[in-house]
Parts: sequence; C-alpha cells; structure tokens
Amino acid sequence: MSNLPDEAFRDTIGTIDEGGKRKFIFPKKPSGKFYDYRKIVSYVLLAILFINPFIKVNGNQFMMFNILERRFNIFGFPFWPQDFYLFVISMLVGVVFIILFTVVFGRIFCGWICPQTIFLEMVFRRIEYWIDGDRGSQSRLARQEWNAEKIRKRVLKWTIFFLISFLIANIFLAYLVGSDALFLMIEQGPVKQASNFIALLIFTSVFYFVFVWFREQVCIIACPYGRLQGVLLDNKSINVAYDFVRGEKEEGRAKFKKNEDRALTGKGDCIDCLQCVHVCPMGIDIRNGTQLECTNCTACIDECDHIMESVGLPKGLIRYASEDEIAKKEPFKFTARMKGYTAVLFILLSIFVGMLFLRTDVQAVVLRLPGQLFQHDGEKISNVYTYKIVNKTMKDYNDIHFELIDQKGEIKNVGKRHFKVAKEGISQGTLFIEIDEVLLESDKTKVKIGVYNGSELIETTSTNFLGPRSFN
Repeated sequence: MSNLPDEAFRDTIGTIDEGGKRKFIFPKKPSGKFYDYRKIVSYVLLAILFINPFIKVNGNQFMMFNILERRFNIFGFPFWPQDFYLFVISMLVGVVFIILFTVVFGRIFCGWICPQTIFLEMVFRRIEYWIDGDRGSQSRLARQEWNAEKIRKRVLKWTIFFLISFLIANIFLAYLVGSDALFLMIEQGPVKQASNFIALLIFTSVFYFVFVWFREQVCIIACPYGRLQGVLLDNKSINVAYDFVRGEKEEGRAKFKKNEDRALTGKGDCIDCLQCVHVCPMGIDIRNGTQLECTNCTACIDECDHIMESVGLPKGLIRYASEDEIAKKEPFKFTARMKGYTAVLFILLSIFVGMLFLRTDVQAVVLRLPGQLFQHDGEKISNVYTYKIVNKTMKDYNDIHFELIDQKGEIKNVGKRHFKVAKEGISQGTLFIEIDEVLLESDKTKVKIGVYNGSELIETTSTNFLGPRSFN
C-alpha cells in the first residue's frame, strides 16, 4: 500500500478501456540487470523443457505424463496407476512448496519460472520487438491502416508465431503420449495417426490463441495462482515493491528539475516519469501497491533504476522488499507461519521419500477367488486364487513363477508354471495353493508368496488361506 490519497489509486483495469473493450498493452522493451538474469534463467528452463521428453534413462522417458494411459515417468522412474498414492503425495508437496515460496518470496515464480511468462516475454515478445519495434512503433502500427507495411509485418509475425506454437505443441504432445509416439506420428503421417494429429492441431491452436491474443489475460483471468496471492501474502512477504516512504515523502511525487534539492523541498524521489508503467507487461502502476496482475517480473525495477541513475538519485526506489521493511524498516524474519509451512513440507517430503524407497519395480497381487471355499484333496487343503503381476520396468521377465515362503505347501499355476511378463506389461491368471491339513493352525492362515524370476526374488505378497474350522 501507499500513503497516497484514495483518488490517486486506480479504479480501472489496465487492459480494459472506458467502453469495456479489450485494450492491448504495448510495453516498452525492458533492459537491465534483472532482465539479463531472467533471460539466462528462462533460456536454461526452455532448454530443459525442450530436451526432457527426448532423454531416456534405462529405456524410460525422463519426463512423461500420459494421462490417458495413466502412465507417468518422473526423472526416468515409471509410475503406474498402482503408484497413484505417490502422485498424490508429490502434488501435496508441490502445493505446500508453492504456498511456502509465495509466503516468503511473493510471486517470484510467476516472473521467473512460469512457462506462460517465459514464452510470452522471452520468446514471442522479443520476436515482436524485432518485427514491430518498441512501444511507440507497436502502438502506431496498431492504429495504422492496413497498408503494405502493416500487412507484411503482421503476416511475418503471425507466421512465425504459428510455427513456434506448432513446435511447442509437438513438445507438449511428447510429454503426454511419449516421444516414441510422436516420432511414430511423424513417420506414419497424419492419416494413420489421426487422433494424435488432431490433438497436435488443437494444442497448436490453443498456444497460438494464448500468445497472439489472450496473453496477459491468462494471468489475470485464467490462472488461479494469481487469485491465491491475496490470501497467501502478508506484510512480511518479499515482493517487487515501490518504496512509497522514499518516493512520496512530505510533498509527494514531482517532475524532475535540474539543480533542485528535493530533500529541502520535501519532494519524493519519484519523478512521476511513468516509465515503470510503460515497461510493465501487465499495464499496471506498481506505485499503487501489491496488485493481482503483478507477476513480479522486475521490469519496473530495472527501468526505475535507469531513471534514478540518470537523474542522480539512489537506485532501489522499486525493489524486492516487504511492506514492513518499507514502512517500518524491519528486516526480513522467518515468521511462525513460515515455520509451520516448512514443518509440513518437511513431513510430506519425508513421507514421499520413504514411499519411494518402499516402491518396487514389480507389483504382485494375489486374491482368493470370490465365493470359493477350500477344497479337500486327500490330506491336502486347496484354495483357488487370481493373480495380477505388473512389470513397471523397461525389461522383460522371462521366467516368472511363484513359491511359498515360510510355509510348506505347493503352488500350482493354471497353465504354464513358468511364464513371461513383458516390459511395462501385465500378466493375470489363476493359481491353486495346496497345504497339508496338519500344517494349518487355524481356519484362516496368512501365507507369504514369493514372486521369482528364475532364482531371483523380485517381489513378495501375502494372502489368506482358508481351511476347516476343526482339526484332528
């Protein structure tokens, strides 16, 4: 917040004109220390985003989120529907981490890491500056009649934007269906791979619509994270903030005058040049305090520092700071609220890591056939079961069989005793377990079953074995 009178605060949305129609923003091309840092971070993240789906670890795609087939690869580890509990825990970890990160550092994620911001500001917007020019040139071109120059620039820009959107859609599809399926679609063509090709066109259209027309409205209207910041932020959260104490002082803002001692006149350091507004990709005035649209992109920091340096005033009028640091000169403190979120995050991470270590590459489930009781076969008691074995790895198991562990008896598989489970495959069937009646201590005995590939024990599971209620 600021100490300005109420009438100085905005009462309109920067992207809507007085008639209620969409008003396009033409931000000034940013430059400066933070912008250079953001470019490095953005291009590193873009490289990771584009390379990830084509990296394989032990035959597994490094990152894949195949929702339709319910198959996920994270850092090369495959996760199946049976591992859904891990996915839930990881989502909870992500949510708590974002909450903690926002409480401490505000919306730094939006300005530095969010794919929407990176693509818009570091890819599409930079191409737009190259073709249409800076803020003034873009504004004039928008008002200009459709002559040869405008048609040439628009066609060139929209064509490049479409090609980039098509490329992003291919990468997005590689994450969803796998890079192998993407290469197969390229090899076989759109006719044989109609479903994937239609999905590709839909994704291309969505990305093209977002980056050509919808743009910052994604952050204002569609993204729920921006709405959450009003709940998550407090006076101790670090944000891109305007130092209203220094900027306004006793007399408020005033235009710059040469050889004027602003300290003696009581005027604030803000010279009301509006450059922080012109450079803002969201079209807001950071001097009005924390606002929903602000993505903490730091463009206003760089621009204000340029202006302060040019007029001989100290930099940092707009900077990363908390409300309490500006108003009360209080240094940052790790509050009880932050400690609470940290504790929850640590607990969830501990649970997640523990579950990862307990997770097996092969999952076996053996269940008694519903409605079936035990059978007498001489001195032996027999129970019938169904089994399901899930191979989560990228290698075939060619010699799978069952054996009882810690219990004398025999397992008879219906069909071949030894069978194969293909990579990322599932094998299901029926088996019988036979145990001598004299070895049963009650009418319900817990039996442990080992799943072997050759002589290697790859998984264990347990089930109940039913017998007669009385024994001789």
